[in-house]
Parts: sequence; C-alpha cells; structure tokens
Amino acid sequence: MRTLLLTGFEPFHTHPDNPSARAAAALDGLEVGGMQVISALLPVEPHSAGAALDALLERHQPGAVLLTGLAAGRPQVTLERVALNVMDFNIPDNAGNTYRDAPAHPHADAPPAYLSTLPLREMLSAWQAASIPGHISNTAGLYVCNFVMYRARHWLTQRGEGEVPCGFLHLPANPAVALAVPEDRPPLPYLPQEEITRAVRVAAEVLGKEIAPVQK
Repeated sequence: MRTLLLTGFEPFHTHPDNPSARAAAALDGLEVGGMQVISALLPVEPHSAGAALDALLERHQPGAVLLTGLAAGRPQVTLERVALNVMDFNIPDNAGNTYRDAPAHPHADAPPAYLSTLPLREMLSAWQAASIPGHISNTAGLYVCNFVMYRARHWLTQRGEGEVPCGFLHLPANPAVALAVPEDRPPLPYLPQEEITRAVRVAAEVLGKEIAPVQK
C-alpha cells in the first residue's frame, strides 16, 4: 500500500500548542483510498526540519505528501499555492535563529519557487461540501512552513518524482492557542481542534480518492 506522508509541527514562538501536531497524530495510520497515512512531527527550525523531512521522504517513498502547520490569525484552513526559495523570519525559530533574505535551498539548480501539486480545487470543493471554511492562499509566508513545502517539492523533483501530489495546508488556531493570547493583544480567530483535524482528514481523503486509483 502506498503511503500518504502527513506532517505537523511542534509548538513554537509563544504558542503552547500546535493544531497541526494534534491533527497529524490523530490521523496516523488512517487508510484513505489505496493509501495509508504515516504521520510525523517536524521541528520548527529549518535545518533540522529539512533533514527530518528528507529522511521521511527517503524512507517512505510516499505517493502523496501533505504538510501542515499553524497560521495563527487566519480564520480558516488554507491551501498554499506556492513556496518561495526565500527565508525571511519575523520571529525566531525554536533554535532562536532568524533569517533575512536567505535562500531556502542555496544550490544553483534550485528554482525561485515551486507550485503545489495537490488537487487544490478538489480539496476546496470537498471542504465546502463538508461545511468546512477554507480557501486557497497565494503565500505560505517565509517561515519554516514555506521552507518545508519548498524542500519537499525540490526533493521530489530532483528524483524525478515531481508529479507526486505535494503541498502545504495552513491551519487556524485551536482553543489552546487562542486562550494563550495575552489580554492586551487582539483575540485570535480559532476553530475547535476536532474541526481542524476533520479538515485535514477530508484533504487526505481527497488524495486517497483522486490519486491512489491513478497509481494502481
């Protein structure tokens, strides 16, 4: 059975929780179509996240890759259309480092950007049918989320697997993240964790339905 690699991130910055980690853990082992979900947690630091992601891709040779992370402040789940070959952090990563105008991949053969190869419109339609608010975003930011989407697409492309469905899904805050906001800061929009996990599951199910039959 082919693998659907699903990743989330550990908590970072001032956030005590990360809904992407919870969703990934909840869906580990799920069978969708002809694929099985294998979940993994990535560190919020580009070099260690990149090494961990490379190892996961090498080990599992996935038929699809669904990367997820927190975008606190966004009111709904969002599919990212593009990842840029740029790191420009406005907050430190979990190692305390920031990057300004740095390449996500410094090699000369690395293109300026990669587009998602996920079935974006099909996923968006499935969310709407399931009464889940969502949209397609044209910026994944320039933090570690953007970095891992770029890294995964580049790894696959360099190995002749550029058509493997791969992309990034940003998630809104869950209650734990929203409740941790100080009183002197604007409140964060949030969704219940169960709804966030359901959104990730619906996206995975679309991949199982759309991709697995083609790969048989």
